[in-house]
Amino acid sequence: MRLVIARCSVDYVGRLKAHLPLATRLLLVKADGSVLVHSDGGSYKPLNWMSPPATLRVSSPEDVDLELGVMEQWTVQSAKTDDRLIINIHEKLDESSHDLGVDPGLIKDGVEADLQRLLAEQIETLGTGYSLIRREYFTAIGPVDILARDAEGATVAIELKRRGDIDGVEQLTRYLELLNRDPLLAPVRGIFAAQQIKPQAKVLANDRGIACITLDYDAMRGVDDSESRLF
Repeated sequence: MRLVIARCSVDYVGRLKAHLPLATRLLLVKADGSVLVHSDGGSYKPLNWMSPPATLRVSSPEDVDLELGVMEQWTVQSAKTDDRLIINIHEKLDESSHDLGVDPGLIKDGVEADLQRLLAEQIETLGTGYSLIRREYFTAIGPVDILARDAEGATVAIELKRRGDIDGVEQLTRYLELLNRDPLLAPVRGIFAAQQIKPQAKVLANDRGIACITLDYDAMRGVDDSESRLF
């Protein structure tokens, strides 16, 4: 992984256009080909990024950019689309590279892992006609717990938690922003599923067009005898 702290401006050009004016930022160049642009705020969400597969080309700026103080230009080209991330670097403040090796991946606690497995096996819990695409669908910012298709064939990303809070909704929001850049998947909608979901998380999810589903873990495991309940 390569880390560069630099004064830079950033432009995303392609299916959408976005501009980040000149400021000091952290640039992450990962071994998988992804490039992420971070600020010192906004938690762990990048300001902009390019997902793999992509190629990074470093070039000298044109005369007009040199006059504006640009010392180096990065062009990150997507291999699947015409999308480009153009980073104009005015000054490098620090730079380092590190070999992180092979990551073993996130190990979920027992209940979350079981919920994921059970929901994948019982995907029609979400609705009639649902089908599983895959568990742990890889993205540049982490794996989506479950990727599925609904009865109409639309793509659905599901984030699973034991207890659903605002952080989980934020996490799913980032996945949806990334997945909806892929023309083979878009449009992608989200479902936030948990054993318990906090009221604040439900409000935020509703505001972002994300559905919330409460899962009955015991019933999914087949140990819940609903006929013997008093209530």
